[in-house]
Amino acid sequence: MNIIKTAIPDVLILEPKVFGDDRGFFYESFNQRQFEQAIGRPVNFVQDNHSRSVKGVLRGLHYQIQQPQGKLVRCTQGRVFDVAIDLRKNSATFGQYVGVELSAENKRQLWMPEGFAHGFVVLSETAEFLYKTTDYYAPEHERCIIWNDPTINVVWPLQHSPTLSGKDAQGILFNNSDCFN
Repeated sequence: MNIIKTAIPDVLILEPKVFGDDRGFFYESFNQRQFEQAIGRPVNFVQDNHSRSVKGVLRGLHYQIQQPQGKLVRCTQGRVFDVAIDLRKNSATFGQYVGVELSAENKRQLWMPEGFAHGFVVLSETAEFLYKTTDYYAPEHERCIIWNDPTINVVWPLQHSPTLSGKDAQGILFNNSDCFN
């Protein structure tokens, strides 16, 4: 596995070694020991999630203020632009984001530890998105920052306004959001 550092040191891109021939390909999509060596600490994943979305759908920017979730995310069909925003007040990168294209073709995964908001927009006609989480979904603790927050200023690769859920359309501004101490 190749580990690629991002502008936020705790957010990592994981690139698997892919073995391919005229029959297709094989790769190890997850190895607990290698993953923990890469991030430097033990992690226990408790939930796997899988979504399918059409082009232009933007999901996020989500996080849980209690029961925070570290996430290991990947796209297994299509392409997405994936974003992790640092919400840890004591971090040197507080309020900054990392944006990465994840696709079935590049097979990259993105790791973001607890204390980050997360979202993605679908770039292909459809995309299937999978993610492992370090804590269970807790809707009572879920928060959402609006996708086009002017303070964070994510540069989304969009030609038109995205398709949002009602909940995501009601996201709040970063300056009014609950953050992590």
